Amino acid sequence: MAERKTSSPMATEEMSGAWRELPWRKLEQHVYRMQKRIYRASQRGNQRQVEKLQKLLLKSEAARLLAVRRVTQDNQGKKTAGVDGVKSVPPNARMLMVRQLHTKHWKHRKTPPPARRVWIPKPGKAERRPLGIPTMMERARQALVKLALEPAWEAVFEPNSYGFRPGRSCHDAIGAIFNGIRYKPKCVFDADIKGCFDHIDHEALLKKLNTYPKLTHLIRGWLRAGVMEGIDFTPTERGTPQGGVISPLLANVALHGLEREVTQANDTGEKPIVVRYADDFILLHSDTTELQKAAERAATWLERMGLHLSPGKTRITHTLDSCEEGVGFDFLGFHVRQYRVGKTHTGKDTHQRPLGYKTLICPSKEAVKRHTREIGQRLRTLRNAPQEQIVSDLNPIIAGWCNYYRWVVCSEVFRTCDYHTLRQLMRWEHARHPGKSKKWASKKYRIRVGTQTRFGMHVKEKEGNLIPIYVRYHAETRRQDYVKVKGNASPYDGNLLYWAKRLKQHPSVHNEKAKLLKIQQWLCPRCGLYFREGDLLEVDHSIPTALGGKDVRSNKWVYHRHCHDEKTAEDMARIAQHKAAGITHK
Repeated sequence: MAERKTSSPMATEEMSGAWRELPWRKLEQHVYRMQKRIYRASQRGNQRQVEKLQKLLLKSEAARLLAVRRVTQDNQGKKTAGVDGVKSVPPNARMLMVRQLHTKHWKHRKTPPPARRVWIPKPGKAERRPLGIPTMMERARQALVKLALEPAWEAVFEPNSYGFRPGRSCHDAIGAIFNGIRYKPKCVFDADIKGCFDHIDHEALLKKLNTYPKLTHLIRGWLRAGVMEGIDFTPTERGTPQGGVISPLLANVALHGLEREVTQANDTGEKPIVVRYADDFILLHSDTTELQKAAERAATWLERMGLHLSPGKTRITHTLDSCEEGVGFDFLGFHVRQYRVGKTHTGKDTHQRPLGYKTLICPSKEAVKRHTREIGQRLRTLRNAPQEQIVSDLNPIIAGWCNYYRWVVCSEVFRTCDYHTLRQLMRWEHARHPGKSKKWASKKYRIRVGTQTRFGMHVKEKEGNLIPIYVRYHAETRRQDYVKVKGNASPYDGNLLYWAKRLKQHPSVHNEKAKLLKIQQWLCPRCGLYFREGDLLEVDHSIPTALGGKDVRSNKWVYHRHCHDEKTAEDMARIAQHKAAGITHK
């Protein structure tokens, strides 16, 4: 047996340094220019030009480098292994992946390896969701193909499709619903597609993709690769495996055309409104009969793709008037309902808009229950943990939930959540010290912050100062107005400043990060590029605290995740040099 050749430590270090020193700014600019050309060619309907540009992009070394960086550095699931067991790729191996990604190797490509089956719980339900995790190499291939396919489809996707699309979110879908009912109450057909990802017809999907043969063959291989659960192999004759990089795009392609089918069939009178987020969609119309006809057209159209509506999750209700299914509806964790207001509930103002009702959108009761239940479960698992860990674990949960719901009517709900959280913390204190009084527990676990008593403690900094840390209140997050995305706008249309400014209202961007983005003019200080939707952002000190930097806003910057990784490596090297030289910082 031939011995396996291994790289020397010097060669490995050289390849690692070569990865870090690549001109990432130029590479991203080159790929974006190509994507913008694909987007505009697709807008013109020039399919031949689209395929020509896609082939150029897939062969581009810049696109291959970005695809590898996305799955090995940027992706949240970068440490999840496929069937090959690889879950971490060092810089020297990334360069080898880039070479293997070249399209010239696709000619002799065998059937791709199956995905690894992983089950995750659905929030608030006993059911579990199946995920199919491809190998790291297949993830890189899918990321490369997505770079070429996504701009072409973004140019033709329907305006009221919001799920799994760059630059669009749940809040845009809620904004579209508000615009659809704000001037006139509507009947609502709340639908859910049964097992959408698991039942998409492969041939119907590939026919709709309508791309050139080599790419069609590659995507067909991913769809039919099968899944491995332990040592059991299961073929995939239908559906797209959730967990793949390209799966959300393929699902959107499969559902593209639903809105046009439902709205264009009715050429006279009021047309139904379709709002879709991934496999969840609603139909709005003021007449129940017309709404049912629209729902039948939607069900018939879905059957062509091998999909069916879920009977248990489909219902017809009304935004204002009571009906058999109740009043209002839940969508994406929000409750949408209209209430009658005023003395007469009738009449019109000078602008001929109907009066007598008000539209309110707030967090749904189920969302509040799931959130308070999550906090309670976390406290039960941390019953014997120190108080500092309670604070550090609960604050991200509370902040993330509040950032998601701060764009709707939320103040009263946030106060309710604070009440339940306080009771749960009191139960945690009593469980730790069942024989002690409430006054004793309050004195031990609570501190005075301003005029309020908070669950927290004082911790000592490196300088010796005592600073308070405490569990944040939900009500500290103030309600803000959300600005819906413009019509058919897309991140590939070239208006980078517009998309960078929209990041300040992204659910994952807290107040401090939003302020820093505005100070930085929405530019990364390391690579100099505008932040875009889908970029993972991290806050770090410009001068590390270990090198004498202060923990203040003037010493903080927002970086891309990959830029932050590179900066952290440089900072650690500088800290090691200072320690070796005996330099200390206060």
